[in-house]
Amino acid sequence: MRNEESAPGLDRAQPGSEPALPVVIQGGMGAAVSDWNLANQVAQTGNLGVVSGTALDTVVARRLQDGDPGGHMRRALAHFPVPAVADRILERYFRPEGREEGQAYLPVPNLTLKPVSRSRDLMVASAFVEVWLAKEGHCGPVGINLLEKIQLAIVPAAYGAMLAGVDYVLVGAGIPSKIPRLLDKLARHELAAMEIHVDGGTQTYATELNPRDVVPEDFPPLKRPKFLAIIASHPLAAYLTKEEATTPDGFVVEGHIAGGHNAPPRGRMTIENGEPVYGARDEADVAKIAKFGLPFWLAGAYATPELVQEARALGAVGVQVGTIFALSSDSGTTSQIRGQLLDALAGDRLEVRTDALASPTGFPFKVVPMAGTLGTEEAYAERTRICDLAYLRTAYEKKPGQLGYRCPSEPEDDYLRKGGDLSNTVGRKCLCNGLMATVGMPQVRSGVEEGPLLTLGSDLTAAKQLLALHPDGWDAQQALGYLLGESPAPVPAARAEELALAAR
Repeated sequence: MRNEESAPGLDRAQPGSEPALPVVIQGGMGAAVSDWNLANQVAQTGNLGVVSGTALDTVVARRLQDGDPGGHMRRALAHFPVPAVADRILERYFRPEGREEGQAYLPVPNLTLKPVSRSRDLMVASAFVEVWLAKEGHCGPVGINLLEKIQLAIVPAAYGAMLAGVDYVLVGAGIPSKIPRLLDKLARHELAAMEIHVDGGTQTYATELNPRDVVPEDFPPLKRPKFLAIIASHPLAAYLTKEEATTPDGFVVEGHIAGGHNAPPRGRMTIENGEPVYGARDEADVAKIAKFGLPFWLAGAYATPELVQEARALGAVGVQVGTIFALSSDSGTTSQIRGQLLDALAGDRLEVRTDALASPTGFPFKVVPMAGTLGTEEAYAERTRICDLAYLRTAYEKKPGQLGYRCPSEPEDDYLRKGGDLSNTVGRKCLCNGLMATVGMPQVRSGVEEGPLLTLGSDLTAAKQLLALHPDGWDAQQALGYLLGESPAPVPAARAEELALAAR
């Protein structure tokens, strides 16, 4: 087992108490920027390595179609508890020689309220694969980050992660009040249903998973992971803690400086130069959050050694950090894009904008408007609108009991035909395809590759300091050494039988 006294990234546990809490949580950046390799490197030190749960079915399917370099997908699938499911996935997607140049990726089924079995199995197995690889070879803690806005993927992704022994589930981009009860049911392999939002819904709609449709009847109960709610305000913390059934195990308190999706400003949104205006009401009251008595971590511009100490002085266990890990050599970001970002950072040319309209979710989204990417208005205007990955679609009611799905980033005519408002399409970007290109898996259509879309936090102070220390770039453990003021010592490697147990 892990010797927690040897791992400087841990808040020390007392003998006989719960496992120590990590001081640093590596942010769960999608899609596959926070991949299994990055999470593995962080977790080796006893800090919390987090994989992104966004679009994992597409991520794993595309890695297999690219020939599965290193054999990592196949190695993890060999440990999936239902071999027949793994075999079907390999048969459909694995290409030993990879794709031919200019060949399009095979699609995976779009998310729906009632997915077909091959879609359900791929979502479960893909989350298993990512977490299993993140946990391989050590006993450090691993989490998975899920978006409340992608409700149709939460149940199968959480279950797949739990089959691999995930330690934490983190959920943000919404109000994750249903997650604690969901994790309880999944740990017992009980039917788990999650109510979803439906535009114009006249009745309740829920997506569900019966674990016994995936694993055998005699499969033993699973470890119930801790749940961390990603929040931006103390009123949301108060709401989630009103009832035991909705109370998380802790909070990540994320400010609007953080990368990816941000909570909208409270009250009526004001936009200046395309960016939402945040004010004093949008700053979380840390003292009030501390009074709920749950562990919490601060995120968004808490990425320097001094700010780690400030967070702890405010009562936080530690911090969640994303940008310096996204820019590290261990992230899923391609080396070419990482090099461009670091060059721009070195030349003080790196810009990050909070785009009020880019995300189909309606939440503000951080965008890097760098030449050669879809972050620039000119480049995005040349892209043909298409919504084929469809993770950020919204369900709408065609008639009672019948749903359709639409996305404001899809072709305008399609959106209007589905009852959407044309004004809602203005300024929207296809995050799904852009983020897949960022990690080196762009779809190809008629010989044209999708361009990347980049996101980072808007406070680049820590990244600039790290670049001064490491002019040629840095890896994840060097980023941790910078944050903690010391080189984090690896935790002891797990024994083979411990890994096998975690996989079950």
